[in-house]
Amino acid sequence: MSQATQQDVGNGVIESVSGPVVTARDLDARMNDVVYVGDEGLMGEVIEIEGNITTIQVYEETSGVGPGEPVENTGEPLSVDLGPGMLDAIYDGTQRPLDVLEEKMDSAFLDRGVDAPGIDLEKLWEFEPTAEVGDDVEPGDVIGTVEETVTITHKVMVPPDYEGGEITAIESGEFNVDETVAELDSGEEVTMHQEWPVREARPSVEKKTPRKPLVSGQRVLDGLFPIAKGGTAAIPGPFGSGKTVTQHQLAKWADADIVVYVGCGERGNEMTEVIEDFPELEDPKTGNPLMARTSLIANTSNMPVAARESCIYTGITIAEYYRDMGYDVALMADSTSRWAEAMREISSRLEEMPGEEGYPAYLAARLSQFYERAGYFENINGSEGSVSVIGAVSPPGGDFSEPVTQNTLRIVKTFWALDADLAERRHFPSINWNESYSLYREQLDPWFEDNVTEDWSEIRQWAIDVLDEEAELKEIVQLVGKDALPDDQQLTLEIARYLREAYLQQNAFHPTDTFCPPEKTYLILTAAKTLNDEAFDALDAGVPVEDLTSLESAPQINRIGVQEEYEEYVADLKDDLTEEIRGMY
Repeated sequence: MSQATQQDVGNGVIESVSGPVVTARDLDARMNDVVYVGDEGLMGEVIEIEGNITTIQVYEETSGVGPGEPVENTGEPLSVDLGPGMLDAIYDGTQRPLDVLEEKMDSAFLDRGVDAPGIDLEKLWEFEPTAEVGDDVEPGDVIGTVEETVTITHKVMVPPDYEGGEITAIESGEFNVDETVAELDSGEEVTMHQEWPVREARPSVEKKTPRKPLVSGQRVLDGLFPIAKGGTAAIPGPFGSGKTVTQHQLAKWADADIVVYVGCGERGNEMTEVIEDFPELEDPKTGNPLMARTSLIANTSNMPVAARESCIYTGITIAEYYRDMGYDVALMADSTSRWAEAMREISSRLEEMPGEEGYPAYLAARLSQFYERAGYFENINGSEGSVSVIGAVSPPGGDFSEPVTQNTLRIVKTFWALDADLAERRHFPSINWNESYSLYREQLDPWFEDNVTEDWSEIRQWAIDVLDEEAELKEIVQLVGKDALPDDQQLTLEIARYLREAYLQQNAFHPTDTFCPPEKTYLILTAAKTLNDEAFDALDAGVPVEDLTSLESAPQINRIGVQEEYEEYVADLKDDLTEEIRGMY
């Protein structure tokens, strides 16, 4: 920053330091301005201004920083660098590229004050114009493309805050992100590099009702509790119940064009697993590396607490940028509880009035601001794109009544409740089908009926009814025992067992069962329904329930998930079930 600029914005001096919260005097700043604190130039953000005293949250460790050291104001809010190069990248919470910093420091441990731009400013990209000289362009319009990765074509857009105008010069060739690729008659020059404040949503024309599902390949989700493209979902669960594995499965298999994975305050070994696994994973749609359409933001629990508060906004801003190109983006936030804890720590250091369980009074508002940036949008350039947000929640002790879970439930429309008891019984994914719900079911049913089968909603409702009845019967069984039940209720429990084992359980580590297309999800239900219908007919004909609960062919229903040629397998299994049961009477 030039000397003139420094004098214009006005610098200050540190007055006090309390963890990541620093107060400065004589700093001429506005709310959310980025500042550099102390002799080492630690990055921070203005969060409170009172008279001559400015309060700053610092995104790095502040030990050793003391009063009297300078504070330098940039006069700009916290922003991210947007442009080609964000995919196949690993960032920290403020979009510093960790691999670049590691090379810079020649160490995995970073010194304070070290910085690097979010995208490579020197790398040359092959720019191919899609607009011509003389074309009128408006903010958001695509003027050219760049092959960002083998999977994703990056669309170069006129920034949303430009006026637009007629193109006076544009040509193909190799450019770095800061070189002009097009000139407008308004005097504006378009580059491949944009900057955008992370706390401000990128503009759109309209937020539409989502009508297409985000197909995840997880039976319990797609079948019972679907999420729409542009929808919101929460995955709350206690320690060890499988939140992170469920997030990983969604990141690997969901049919989004782009995945933004935000590791917010999670354990370092879990983020290490993501960072090591994802580059080796193959994208099931293209056969290319999964990282070619993934951007990772790693902000582990040992990183500075203030950066944890910003990493969520960094992730959603990157997601919105790709949405503006017309892509469907899935953002995984693991976990929003750690984000809320970071807000709570900073709030307490600011001596703000605490709300429930010490969280700040604005917790619900911040959660709403984040989740409301999800949606299915008509963009300002006429394209349509979506941002789906799936946030893990880590309630202490698995208590869903705590503030973060409860406030999240008021906002999201899909709730996947993880259950520690199911996890202990080795039932994975350990999603409790009695507590979970999806408010997208009815608006997504037409898509499933058009693209999978006409009776999708009917057979799903049958499965829900059987599982609901099983939950009621289990309470009776605990009192009087299974043998005291009438034969038809004993048979219902047997059918429900196959639904749980074959349909609700899924092996994330099996090469075939890890991903289940909706067609296979449907066929598993049809096999269980065949068993149900034939067995109840036989029971009515006088066949003992003991014979119907010890069929030789029925256990084969549990094998459907691991079959590659599942259509033929299910057809043969239905024939075997029908033949065996009808042979009893």
